[in-house]
Amino acid sequence: MLKDNKVDILEGPQNPAPMATTVINIQTETSVPDHIVWSLFNTIFMNWCCLGFVAFAYSVKVGVWVGGVLPESTGASTAKCLNIWALVLGILLTMIFIILFFTGALVLSVNTVHTMRQQRGYH
Repeated sequence: MLKDNKVDILEGPQNPAPMATTVINIQTETSVPDHIVWSLFNTIFMNWCCLGFVAFAYSVKVGVWVGGVLPESTGASTAKCLNIWALVLGILLTMIFIILFFTGALVLSVNTVHTMRQQRGYH
């Protein structure tokens, strides 16, 4: 017994109207930088004038706001600005402290040598 295999050729739609397409745009979740690691670093190491702590508080608020309806971009920009100020002030004030510390140590050593010479009779 032989089977007769037929292949029907399918043609395009018989309707002369153009086909309509539907495009669905799926928005990806927008990532808001919360700067929490930078804020934590500034809180631990560069916390002059408590700017690092305040930046950390704003960073935590941004992390909470991401799922909510509050404007997270303002908190993120505030955290970034506070982190920049905390870092700049921290570096400057640390450098000033180091300079004053070594200047004071130098003055102290010169005064000590001068006092020792006066006590032994050297002029």
